[in-house]
Amino acid sequence: MFIKLKVHPGERREKVVKKAADAYEIWTKARPERGLANASAIRLLSLQLGIDARRILLIKGATSPAKIVKVI
Repeated sequence: MFIKLKVHPGERREKVVKKAADAYEIWTKARPERGLANASAIRLLSLQLGIDARRILLIKGATSPAKIVKVI
């Protein structure tokens, strides 16, 4: 299953909002450097979905706010 993400790094709060069946918007405190925001976004998504974070792979958008992840 593929999921589209819109990530807002460097925010004051952490929040996950489901926009559609395959789309989420994520606000994270992590800064957009060295992949910290990506790791935080994946962790927050895994908590929202109730699965292990290792089952989520970043497919596209490592340096972009718009990302595509795959849940295996």
